[in-house]
Amino acid sequence: MPRETKETRIERMTRREKECWQLGIRLAGVDEAGRGPLAGPVVAACVAMPPEPLLMDVNDSKKVSEKKREALYDEIYRVAQAVGVGVASVEEIETLNIKNAARLAMRRAVEAAHPDRILVDAERDLDVSIPQEGIVHGDAECYCIAAASIIAKVTRDRMMLELDGEYPQYGFAQHKGYGTAAHYEALRAFGPCPAHRRLFIRSAFVPE
Repeated sequence: MPRETKETRIERMTRREKECWQLGIRLAGVDEAGRGPLAGPVVAACVAMPPEPLLMDVNDSKKVSEKKREALYDEIYRVAQAVGVGVASVEEIETLNIKNAARLAMRRAVEAAHPDRILVDAERDLDVSIPQEGIVHGDAECYCIAAASIIAKVTRDRMMLELDGEYPQYGFAQHKGYGTAAHYEALRAFGPCPAHRRLFIRSAFVPE
């Protein structure tokens, strides 16, 4: 099978958007970042992209370098029809559990963007009053969800950099709160800080 070019990838990823663009429907993608880390909030984004210009480098945020994500973040904000960001705090994650907190962040992002219809990465039945569809691996399949994945990822990464300034001993700037060996070592040395999800790390430190 020939390698997919940027052009063929964007053509594939915009199939759903094209139908809505022709009908004048503002379709937005919804995705989150931060479901798996041991620390920090979960951040969701809701992004509606226009038919022109197409940003050819937009892709699943996990497939894009950090430098490229930063550049695309600015480009998406420059051209997007709408961008909404929603955050669920560590306290909300602890209270609601991570799945429900992620869904809350998604709902907040949708409410901030005011789209007509949404495509949601790997989730269904969000508590919003507009038509929606869940797409498995949506960040790799849909242009607007991929754009949302970049906005969510970069936003959360920047929040983790701020937390690194408050709690430099944990290395948040490097691992963004994920469970790396260095992060677990810091937890064993220092215990958790207020930015940590204590339910996630009970087995990683000795309670005070």
